[in-house]
Amino acid sequence: MSWLKEMAGGEKMPPYVENDSSSPKVKDPYIPNRMVSNKPANRPFLAYRDYREKQEALHAEWLKKKEEHDEKVARGEKVEPLEPDPTAVHEVGVLGLLKFILYLVLIIALAGKFITGSFVWEYESQWLQLRTYMPKSDRLFSERMLAQYDGSDPNKPIYLAIGGVVYDVTKSSAYRPGGSYHVFAGADASRAFATTCLDQDHATHDLRGLSAAELESMQNWKVFYRDHKDYFRVGRVTHKPVDPSTPIPPHCKAKKEEEKKRQQRADAEKAASEQDRGEHDEL
Repeated sequence: MSWLKEMAGGEKMPPYVENDSSSPKVKDPYIPNRMVSNKPANRPFLAYRDYREKQEALHAEWLKKKEEHDEKVARGEKVEPLEPDPTAVHEVGVLGLLKFILYLVLIIALAGKFITGSFVWEYESQWLQLRTYMPKSDRLFSERMLAQYDGSDPNKPIYLAIGGVVYDVTKSSAYRPGGSYHVFAGADASRAFATTCLDQDHATHDLRGLSAAELESMQNWKVFYRDHKDYFRVGRVTHKPVDPSTPIPPHCKAKKEEEKKRQQRADAEKAASEQDRGEHDEL
């Protein structure tokens, strides 16, 4: 850091003096008429000088061969194809880049198998499923046809629909009879996905009266089934238009609250009846 001291007005740096007399001197590969020490710190630069001289010699030899080759061709003589310049710098083309990417993927996959026991590092996604890239032909279901795939027939797969799109959910036991989500099977239960109500009257595509938050929740469920690694799309279901005169299915929370109030009224009436009976007995 003595150069900072000099810039600040201090003493000037002393000139560099080569004082290593123990190492042999060789020509400086970059500065003419200068000798440098052959100490270990300088050897990489000296080795590069030797490499460059060898490359120049090889290139000069190739140029001489090329000149002789061109003269023979000009005279009409039959000659062998000229060898490529051994010093030419080869750029990495598209094929080389693809080979590098392939080797990199193989190394990552083998490392995943060694570390986690899985070539894909235990990553699970529909993009790793072969059927994702196979051509698809959507089936068109009616509500009556879709209801046949509710899991009651063990020989048939289990389907559900959300937003009119039908998915195969056979791999999950939750949609089989007795499962926690069996209400979704064999129907377009868009309303149930939006309201999180597992009542049978919510297993419908009727979305009237839902809030913006509930509709957003249904959209999230649509993305869930679309991207799930075990569920896959099989078609669409057609619906009859919703009759606006029919009542909107009550929310399950509202029904629970109503049942709670009804139970409280029943308990109050029962307590009042027992109190009146006790007073009558006293008389």
